[in-house]
Formats: sequence, structure tokens, C-alpha cells
Amino acid sequence: MPSKVAILGGTFDPIHIGHLILAEEACDQLGLSEVFVVPAGNPPHKQDRHLAPVEDRLRMIDLAIAGNPAFHASRVDADRPGPHYTIDSVRIFQEQLPPDCELYFLMGYDSLAELPGWHRPVELVAACHLVALTRYNVPLNWDRLKAALPGIRERVTLLDMPEIEIASHQIQERVRQGRSIRYLVPDPVREYIMEHGLYR
Repeated sequence: MPSKVAILGGTFDPIHIGHLILAEEACDQLGLSEVFVVPAGNPPHKQDRHLAPVEDRLRMIDLAIAGNPAFHASRVDADRPGPHYTIDSVRIFQEQLPPDCELYFLMGYDSLAELPGWHRPVELVAACHLVALTRYNVPLNWDRLKAALPGIRERVTLLDMPEIEIASHQIQERVRQGRSIRYLVPDPVREYIMEHGLYR
């Protein structure tokens, strides 16, 4: 039986429990054997944002997923020059994984709605299974998506999971304000942020 492997991409600035719950739900509902958490090194759509160094973001991912043998931090974007596009990361994984491995890409519902504007989206849809987290407050126009990306409906699995409204930028703002981020991020991540003075 072929293994099922997923990529969870993002800036992870910082990684938080919402990311971890999404990954765990995907494993549970889709029968995934592994999830690779891929922090963006130089995301083209966030050039105006100051990100924590990728080594700090990778270390926080390592701390967050310690103890879960199915989760792995990936340096696929950290170790190559940018800009970094999802389709390029997917292609690298395809080269490294066994040929019978089924590759999934986990994304938010809002990202699915914006997919036609991504870099080489037709190629991405053909290259892997897309898994989108359902969001009740994000409208999705399937007719528009199917017109822009024919065949996409058959390539997308909608993942029903608890809706947790946590965003990395909110965590950064709470740190700047000296407010608690306990339970928003795993404790080792919270301790790392405080010890290294991130987001001050």
C-alpha cells in the first residue's frame, strides 16, 4: 500500500497550536504516515513583512513537534535561494520520495480561494492532492476556481476540523505588548520566544 505524505507550508512565525491541530487532523482523517512542516525561507507574497530568521523558525518547529514521530521539520526552502514557490518545493519532495508515495499539500481555506493567483497553479493542482481546512467564515466560489483551474474539484479534499482562530501575527503582537501567549503555542516555543527576545 503506498504511503501518504503531506507538506504543511507557511511562514510559521511562530508555529502555533492551530498549525499542529491541522496537521494532526490531516493525519487522522487521511491516514497520513508523515507530515513535513516547511517554513518559507523567502516567501514572495510577504516581501513587505519582517520575518524572524528562518533558523529561529525552524528551531521553534523542532520544539513544537518533538515527541511526534510522524512530524518533521523540513529545510527544503531554508537551504536554497529564493524566492520560494510552493510548486518548486513540491517538485523537490517528489524527487526525494518513493515513486508510489501519494503527496498531499495542506492549506487553509483562504489559500484555496486565492490559488489561481499563485505561481504556476495549474501545475501545482496536477502535482499533488490539495487538502483545505474548511472555514465557515470564508466564502469559496467553486465556479470561479473551476474556471481558472479546470479539474481542481477532483483534486481537493476538504478537511473538517475544529475551528481555532489563532494567527501568528496576533501572537507577535501579544509578545510586543507583554501579554501571555501560554496555550497559543507549545510551552517550549513560548520559552524559546522569551529567551531569544523574538517579536520585541
